[in-house]
Amino acid sequence: MNAILALEDGSIFEGKAFGATASACGEVCFNTSMTGYQEIITDPSYKAQIVTMTYPHIGNYGINEQDVESYQPHVSGFVVRELSPVISNWRADFSLGEYLEQNGIPGIEGIDTRALTKKLRVRGAMNGFISTESISPDEAVSRAKAWPGLAGVDYVREVTHKESFPWDEQDEKSPDFRLVKGAEQDDARQARHPLPPADIPIVALDFGVKYNILRRLRQHGFKVRVMPASATTAEILDSKPAGIFLSNGPGDPAAVDYAVRTVSELLGKGIPTFGICLGHQILGQALGGKTFKLKFGHRGANQPVKDLATNRFEITSQNHGFAVDADSLPADVEVSHVNLNDGTVEGLRHKKKPVFCVQYHPEASPGPHDSTPLFARFREMIIGTA
Repeated sequence: MNAILALEDGSIFEGKAFGATASACGEVCFNTSMTGYQEIITDPSYKAQIVTMTYPHIGNYGINEQDVESYQPHVSGFVVRELSPVISNWRADFSLGEYLEQNGIPGIEGIDTRALTKKLRVRGAMNGFISTESISPDEAVSRAKAWPGLAGVDYVREVTHKESFPWDEQDEKSPDFRLVKGAEQDDARQARHPLPPADIPIVALDFGVKYNILRRLRQHGFKVRVMPASATTAEILDSKPAGIFLSNGPGDPAAVDYAVRTVSELLGKGIPTFGICLGHQILGQALGGKTFKLKFGHRGANQPVKDLATNRFEITSQNHGFAVDADSLPADVEVSHVNLNDGTVEGLRHKKKPVFCVQYHPEASPGPHDSTPLFARFREMIIGTA
């Protein structure tokens, strides 16, 4: 069965269909991670995006039900050079094709993903249309051109949980996996490390939160209440949190002005606050800064970042198409981290208030664990201001 990917500039890529029989528009972007396609597909930050994997062979270890990053997949479409014809992993529950089919997501394989990636790097991320149905190239290009794009659109409302809830009260979802060794009889899929007591209550504002962020927070002793992006300042304060966490999420940070207003109000309460990705961009605006759209964004598990306070370098996992403008920040906010590829802002901290944030993903999933200590830093900040 044939499939087509069209870009707004008129480019056409024809290949073989997999996943669902469906069509979708989205921003076409690329991710340079060699593994982690399951986490990428289920990351809410990819809402309204057609993701191209630059690594050529995808799908060989299948999909499992334990490593999802959200309640459902969020990509609009998925693009690979070669879909593995077999899966080989003892934890696999489905093939990649089966998983996309179950969730109504079209995929295309067999196209020149290197040429597509080079085009996106030169021209920038573009609107696109993907289809595994019978659609002409002219119609595909027309639909790509007609899609309004990400700028100015609030996709957070589409991915946030609609109701407040406590995260993992039974401590079943958060413990790290433990390798079963020797003659142990434990179910290898369920063997876990013990968790510390959940002794610090925090609110996590859900702009499209990845579940591994919530797992990491619990692993560092936080008792997490997840609240929707639309939660008011009063509702948040009613939970009596010792800290506020601002999650990742999709789309244009300038479109979620209601969240910026809420965070601005919370900053006046002196509650320790930590933001990641979209949470970083929202916090940057609440502190007085502005955001802008990057040419093709940072998406992958190998982005180099410099901590300006320690001169320490970290290899980080990232997924964002917007950034905070360093020149727009007020004097009481300083840039704490920068991207070594293009110099863009990767972290901020307030000089007087207990507030910090990073553009990248310290919880990884997928990616390196260089930045995991940021969760411990958040805990120490809360204890230090109690």
